[in-house]
Amino acid sequence: MRLLFLAVLRPHTGNAVTAKRVRDHLEAAGHLCILRDVFNFESPAEIADLIAAENLDAALALHLYRGGRLLQGHQIPFGVIFGGTDLNEDANQLEKSEVMGKVLEEARFAVAFTESMKEKAQTQWPHAKGKIYVQSQGIVTTPNAAFDWDTFLQRSDISQSADALHVFLLICGLRQVKDPLYLVDAFSEWHQEEPGVYLVIVGPEVDPEFTREVKAKVKRAAGVRLVGEMPQEDLHAVVKNCFALVNSSVSEGMSAAILEAMDLEVPVLARNIPGNAAVVKHEVTGLLFSDPQEFVQLAKRLMSDPALEREIVANGREYVRRHHSWQVERDTYQSLARKLAPGSEE
Repeated sequence: MRLLFLAVLRPHTGNAVTAKRVRDHLEAAGHLCILRDVFNFESPAEIADLIAAENLDAALALHLYRGGRLLQGHQIPFGVIFGGTDLNEDANQLEKSEVMGKVLEEARFAVAFTESMKEKAQTQWPHAKGKIYVQSQGIVTTPNAAFDWDTFLQRSDISQSADALHVFLLICGLRQVKDPLYLVDAFSEWHQEEPGVYLVIVGPEVDPEFTREVKAKVKRAAGVRLVGEMPQEDLHAVVKNCFALVNSSVSEGMSAAILEAMDLEVPVLARNIPGNAAVVKHEVTGLLFSDPQEFVQLAKRLMSDPALEREIVANGREYVRRHHSWQVERDTYQSLARKLAPGSEE
């Protein structure tokens, strides 16, 4: 089949990585998958022109509101993949929720990353029961073997001579829902007590106005550094070398950075929100915090308790191997794609 795949494709973001991985799964089954950024289209009419020009048979969208709404009414079968924004934000706005409900009426199938996402979607749109499947993100990490950690520390303006250096890494696009400033004040105070601890925020500048706010805040914060977006292989190498991965988001669908850290045997400290709690079991596969002060307490505990660190690292790696198999994800999407084939039953 000739498939159109719509997704948000900002470079080096979770959405882009997920979309490209799913595209690879579909193309491995022999389909031609044309991946396009939803932000390049303003209306369904533009999608209609693309469908005609490329002689497309079916379509897929990552995010029901951003992408799915552009696929309505074109008389070609399509499937959708829920994003965190769909259920954590857009579903709470009546107009967007109604649009997403209509998308689900037309879609042959929908994919949720977790059981809790599926349950939330079925509660919001009862008519979609029976067409929502659960498939966790598959994880493959590929650290750049040639990456130089010392050079990264220099780029981050981190003193390598600091006693007991511990780098905490926060990976996120600079936008409010990721809340990169949530821990800055508390971390800065901690750094002044223990100069060897640093928080490094890595990610693309998604929201220009908010980015200016983040840069201004970080510039004044001791022990906090901001680094721009990086290629995935380099980012994986940074994760592998840091002391711990941090997530402070207000909402998440499923954080690829958390799963990648687990796969790379790096401990995770994550904000206690539903999307993170679906992946991180407190004191088993990682540590969950509810406020900045608790984050500092847990981070100190992790630094002083090597046995705890070893245990959550081992459990996290095993969790990813059991529940986030790249091969299982491939099999699922290749199977679902058959529902889009001409003559298939809805």
